[in-house]
This record gives sequence, structure tokens and C-alpha cells, in this order.
Amino acid sequence: MANSLIQLRVDENLRLEAVEIFDKLGIDLPTAIRMFLVRSVLEKGIPFPMKLEDDSIARNAIFAMKEASRLAKEHGISEMTLEEINAEISDARK
Repeated sequence: MANSLIQLRVDENLRLEAVEIFDKLGIDLPTAIRMFLVRSVLEKGIPFPMKLEDDSIARNAIFAMKEASRLAKEHGISEMTLEEINAEISDARK
């Protein structure tokens, strides 16, 4: 398949910041742009974000919520109403 040349202009500071991030991810700028294009085609839209996580508290909270949701589904309690949850808590405290 033939290759095409894509040229674009971006702010130099933006380019440098992006290159720094991509370097940390182990890829270069052209590879990152190709990845974006491929994912855009596969997703038929803007692809998922690829970023370095700075906030471990938020990441851990998201993990905990996903794990709680998984366990609730596994034990058949994911569809409980607030009243049912409160009743379970009251029963457990007795």
C-alpha cells in the first residue's frame, strides 16, 4: 500500500510537550500520530485517551469502584435499591 505524507503546523511548545510525553511512553511523534489515525478508524471517532497517570489516588478510587461493581454483579446484588442496601446494613448491625 502506498504511503502518504501528512504535514501539519503546531505550536512549538505543544510539540515539545507532546514529544516529552511520547518519549516516556516509548514512542516517537510520528508513531503516536499513526496510532491516533489507526485507532480513529477502528473506533470510527476520536479514540480513547492515552496518558500518563499523575493522580494515583484517583486511579485507585476508580479501580476500587470497578472492583466493587464487579463483586456486586458476581454476588447478584448490583441491582439493589437504596432501601434494600440500608435494610442489609441494619440487619448486619443487629
